Amino acid sequence: MSKYKLFLLRHGEGAWNKENRFCSWVDQKLSEDGVKEAKDCGRLLKEQGYKFDLVFTSILSRSIQTAWLVLEAMGQEWVPVIKSWRLNERHYGSLIGLNRAEMALEHGDEKVKLWRRSYDITPPPINESHPYFLEIYNDRRYTTCDVPKENLPRAESLKEVLDRLLPYWDSTVVPEIRSGRTVLISAHGNSCRALLKHLEGISDEDIVSVTLPTGIPVLLELDENLRPVRPRQLLGDQAKIQAAIKKVEDQGKAKSST
Repeated sequence: MSKYKLFLLRHGEGAWNKENRFCSWVDQKLSEDGVKEAKDCGRLLKEQGYKFDLVFTSILSRSIQTAWLVLEAMGQEWVPVIKSWRLNERHYGSLIGLNRAEMALEHGDEKVKLWRRSYDITPPPINESHPYFLEIYNDRRYTTCDVPKENLPRAESLKEVLDRLLPYWDSTVVPEIRSGRTVLISAHGNSCRALLKHLEGISDEDIVSVTLPTGIPVLLELDENLRPVRPRQLLGDQAKIQAAIKKVEDQGKAKSST
């Protein structure tokens, strides 16, 4: 029997989602379509009667902006929003800024799928010669983390995302859920996938094919041990959701020249 409701949300489309580039820890705002996705998500949740007590986000703007727009559309702007780097997108290392489809053309679809979606394969790390290194590591937000800046990731597998996320989940998010609060986590494709893997017990092999489209809320109904009592629900028009999932999956495929 369901005791708790938890909502996961991958932020609305960002500028680099639109350009099909690895965005990762580069701070990008939502695209126009992403703003619409977040507002539509909030309207849907309001229509379905959901109310949040607390929202958790990463410290990346697209995650925070999505949360703000959702709450505004729901008329719940007053709900507290708590931010942590531990909910950040996966760190894609030296792949940051590169175009996924162009990489697939060069390295093959399967290699790019492994880099994007596998559980325990870490991409090559970012170094100081990378064009976005200073933009990331000189950003003042990373002086606010609970680890020294020099200990922050330089690249991550999905496993490493889960490793840095779980302590925060256990110490900060779980007590709020257990106290009866309805929580929304407005985060990123990979931080949400990592959490789904943990909660649903998804195998290392099967997590490769779990896809979350931007701006679509995921409802998890959990028992007293925080285990799902029924399959996750992606809320909204199911035909549109399936089309959005296909769009995400196609991002890592080489575009055939015509």
